[in-house]
Amino acid sequence: MLPKELIKAVKLLEIAARRAVNDQLAGQYQSVFKGRGMDFSEVREYQPGDDIRVIDWNVSARMEGLFVKQFVEERELTVFLLVDASGSQSFGTQDKLKLQTAAELAALLALSAVKNNDRVGLITYTDEIEQFIPPKKGRKHVLRVITEILSTNPKGHQTKTKEALEFLFRINRKKAVVFVISDFLDEGFEHTLSVVNRRHEIIPLVISDPMEENLPNMGLVPFEDPETGEVLMVDTSNAAVRQAYDRAAGELRRKRDRMFRRLKIEPIPIRTGESYVEPLVKYFQQRKRRAS
Repeated sequence: MLPKELIKAVKLLEIAARRAVNDQLAGQYQSVFKGRGMDFSEVREYQPGDDIRVIDWNVSARMEGLFVKQFVEERELTVFLLVDASGSQSFGTQDKLKLQTAAELAALLALSAVKNNDRVGLITYTDEIEQFIPPKKGRKHVLRVITEILSTNPKGHQTKTKEALEFLFRINRKKAVVFVISDFLDEGFEHTLSVVNRRHEIIPLVISDPMEENLPNMGLVPFEDPETGEVLMVDTSNAAVRQAYDRAAGELRRKRDRMFRRLKIEPIPIRTGESYVEPLVKYFQQRKRRAS
């Protein structure tokens, strides 16, 4: 993408994402991520009605009186966007590729985060770490995040979610909310995901294209694996071939969903060509209801 085209694309994406945030998402995001815990502030003298569990016995002994600890809500939240930029993300049969959908999702979440005064970081990955932007606040930083995703020119082609999660675990020790935006056409990362999810809160956004779920009748068609470059001629007019494809695709989805259930991680399904705002709003509403 040429510089002028990129600038225009970034501006258009920011405008669209900001409109969606202001109209539909900001309140939902804030209601879920309004505070991540309590930080110690100071001690004060005990007053009748105070919870005895917050009495600081060490200070009380030194001061020869009862003193309690005071806490304030930890307001600042760190949000990481892990965006899969592998070859399979360059696929799409609707009006946009999966990677374009990923960029729009990332813009939406980044703008929601900075509107909530949170810090946003970015990791794009394939079978290697393609780009890392440390977490910061502000509109300029969000524009940089959007620009990096739209202008990505990955060196790798395959998906290695395990390496991306391990990189995050190394570079960020403080608890963060981590949106992993991928089609999750990958294996061998369940253990790493379990370990990282104990420190951070992992929220998978699973992007899929309708043709990945059901193979239509298109006659004899060459299929290329975007991650390996392998080309295979497939007779899609053969009903048995289409049924075998659909069964294999279904089993892959069920295997992935079983993994998320085992780890007690709730994914957000996103389909190219459909609204991605509605699944996000629904997810946040469900979380808010469970929390209350």
